[in-house]
Amino acid sequence: MRLTEQEIINAICMHMAERKRLQPTQVEVEMMWDEDYGFSAEVHAEGRSQIIIAANILEAIERYLLNQHNMRVFRDQIQLQLEEEIVADIH
Repeated sequence: MRLTEQEIINAICMHMAERKRLQPTQVEVEMMWDEDYGFSAEVHAEGRSQIIIAANILEAIERYLLNQHNMRVFRDQIQLQLEEEIVADIH
């Protein structure tokens, strides 16, 4: 299974909204990749922004797959990839 960048963004929005007690539409996410630091995302919510690291992204994907697809996956089954966009392969 593969998640597109938009699905990863949706997963992060839902995860951060749940943690901050907001609606997912109140959260904006910009995915990033850096040669030195790897995958991360900038999250904007309630007038503030924060950078989340790959581990937080994987956690959001785990919860998204469980809640939206009723799939129980573990972190080591998710691999983030940089192609034309950032994608997540689920093994």
